[in-house]
Amino acid sequence: MTAPAVPYATLLAFARYVDRTGPAKATFVGGLRKQRESRSGFNPHGQLIKALKSDIAFHGAGRHLHAVVNEVKPRWKPLYEALLPGALTYLSTLEKGTELAQTRDAIAMLGDLPVKINPHFGLRHPDGTAEAVRLHMDEQPPSRETIMATLHLMSRHMDQVLPHADPVLVDLRRGVAHHPDPSTKSDQVERWLAGEAAAFRATWSVAA
Repeated sequence: MTAPAVPYATLLAFARYVDRTGPAKATFVGGLRKQRESRSGFNPHGQLIKALKSDIAFHGAGRHLHAVVNEVKPRWKPLYEALLPGALTYLSTLEKGTELAQTRDAIAMLGDLPVKINPHFGLRHPDGTAEAVRLHMDEQPPSRETIMATLHLMSRHMDQVLPHADPVLVDLRRGVAHHPDPSTKSDQVERWLAGEAAAFRATWSVAA
């Protein structure tokens, strides 16, 4: 008999969870648990992310992004075509001389819930500043809750992820970068996330 999956979330999953309300929260957690127990799941964005990183690393000005849209399997071509304009827009906002930086994953504990903090890549800018970047690739723009949860949890563990860097959530379809709001009260966000995590774990334990 297979052991039940232990409650756990990636940063992406938890950020999507806090964006939901009412019964949609339970449905979402139930789906995550079934996916974990069946060991299913596939990330269709992998080749696009690799191409974006190549354009940053080799100053390709979008050459790798354009190429991957033509090379990807037909099934994913419409998705890549939808993401391409925003990805090119974001790429154009990076200063000349911006380089990729190595990031590390971290585990955030929200009460008893482990959340994996996993940026897509890091950046070092010509002025010496650094950023740890998560990409948002959903059709809908990230909600205020998604932005707040993502940036707070990345910031909370930045000493492990990329020391002295700032967290950034990039809405890749629209080429918009979201940065932390200086007016946000960290202790209030922490209490909110702790409550969300407790509810996530409780729902997981009763999910069929």
